[in-house]
Amino acid sequence: MSRIIVRSFLGLFLIFVPALQALDSSEVQEYRLRFYHTHTGERLDIVYRRGDSYLPEALAELDNFLRDHRTGTVHHFDPHLFDLLHELTASVHDVGGEIDVVCGYRTPWSNEFLRHRSAHTGVAQHSLHMEAEAIDIRLPGIPTATVRDAALKLGRGGVGYYRSSDFVHVDVGRVRRW
Repeated sequence: MSRIIVRSFLGLFLIFVPALQALDSSEVQEYRLRFYHTHTGERLDIVYRRGDSYLPEALAELDNFLRDHRTGTVHHFDPHLFDLLHELTASVHDVGGEIDVVCGYRTPWSNEFLRHRSAHTGVAQHSLHMEAEAIDIRLPGIPTATVRDAALKLGRGGVGYYRSSDFVHVDVGRVRRW
């Protein structure tokens, strides 16, 4: 009888030890993004997620970094946008590369300011920038047309291509392109 108990315990041990090792924090994937803000000159290198868990302090730091640079207003970003950026950089083989931020969050005031600055700005009246669900970017060393094509292949939201301004808009809204 004791051999059966020992064998049962040994069997459970052999099953659970590898499972526990997989839970070891060194095995959990870290999601890192590196940014340069073209208007403020600030840089940010941050791990925003470990495994399936977003890191609240990191998200708050990202919200501040992507604030409206005209007004200083901070808004909470949809963290799925950061996942989209992580997947996008991976899809163009630029994991760990710096992302140039052209525009993050926009207050309604900033959005209207940009809309009326020129007749052909391409700024939407109900822009997802005002919901902190959009970002305009460049990936240094990678043509913006390549970034656009990679974003379109992901099929995870809106993709706008601004060739003359040399940036790509990505958002976590409905799938569409312009």
